[in-house]
Amino acid sequence: MPNTTCHMSISLDGFVAGPEQSHEHPLGKRGLELHAWHTGDERATEADAVAASWLMRPRGAYIMGRNMFGPIRGDWDGEWRGWWGPEPPYHAPVFVLTHYPREPIEMEGGTTFHFVTGGFDDAYRQAREVAGGAGVDVAGGASTVRQALLAGVVDELTLDIAPVLLGSGERIFDGIDSFGFEPVEVLSSPLATHIRYRRRRHRVPRPSVRRPGPDAAQANGQC
Repeated sequence: MPNTTCHMSISLDGFVAGPEQSHEHPLGKRGLELHAWHTGDERATEADAVAASWLMRPRGAYIMGRNMFGPIRGDWDGEWRGWWGPEPPYHAPVFVLTHYPREPIEMEGGTTFHFVTGGFDDAYRQAREVAGGAGVDVAGGASTVRQALLAGVVDELTLDIAPVLLGSGERIFDGIDSFGFEPVEVLSSPLATHIRYRRRRHRVPRPSVRRPGPDAAQANGQC
């Protein structure tokens, strides 16, 4: 299993969340349309179920941005404990990027939210330390995924490309100059095209062997 993964639903025009994220619209306006493939739409197929199994496979630790953890800006509201209720789906340590310190929040089922003010590199270091061989997942949102891509730490990137045009919102590829991944698996349904990419490893080119031409053969007495 790749050590660091990231799995994101994305629109045809490159947005992973709609505009105006808020308590009423956690994924921005129309953002939920990107996730119909795993939220109960009757058109979902076996391909969507397989992609959902990729999304939900357990990891040793997670990293997310503050916007993904909640809609609060500025100083923390001590009552806010995430979108997911008393037992979030992570069941592992989750490192939340923020500019505002906060004590860890221990939830049911093994999830503990740790709040990191030292930036992405610090959060990734801590996640790697606790994850061990179980690996790290960069859970989102857009800014955090972008930082992971710029840092070059993502080994496997899965994109669920929904046939939706949002027009505006949050992108993950702004400022990314190159895409160093290659597809290893593609599944499709009416709701999404699921593409798993793995980081492209540089191959050492074989040394070329030059075959002698007619002039060299004549010089060697072979003609």
